[in-house]
Amino acid sequence: MLKKIDKNKTRKVRHTRVRQKVYGTPVKPRLNIYRSGSHIYAQIIDDVAGHTLAAASTLDKTLDLASTKNKEAAKVVGQTIAKRALEKGIEEVVFDRGGYLYHGRVKELADGAREAGLKF
Repeated sequence: MLKKIDKNKTRKVRHTRVRQKVYGTPVKPRLNIYRSGSHIYAQIIDDVAGHTLAAASTLDKTLDLASTKNKEAAKVVGQTIAKRALEKGIEEVVFDRGGYLYHGRVKELADGAREAGLKF
């Protein structure tokens, strides 16, 4: 009998392991990503104060996306989060991929943020 592997459970284990090392400060906050089946979310978090400094997702009505579950949408979210961070004076962040593989939508979001001027 085969065991079913819970992919989200293994992702959470990876994320917990990574979070032991990745920590956002006021000078260099953490860029966190959450990816669901339909949407992708990005937040810039100051872990010292416990505050979200900027956020963007495919749910934003201002982005006017044709589809929310593709690489192009993720790239637009990356560019949006970078623009919002730069408006608040945040130029450098620590990238937290949330336990996801650095591939596909996660990679496109990171590339979009880098292209818009965010450094990590």
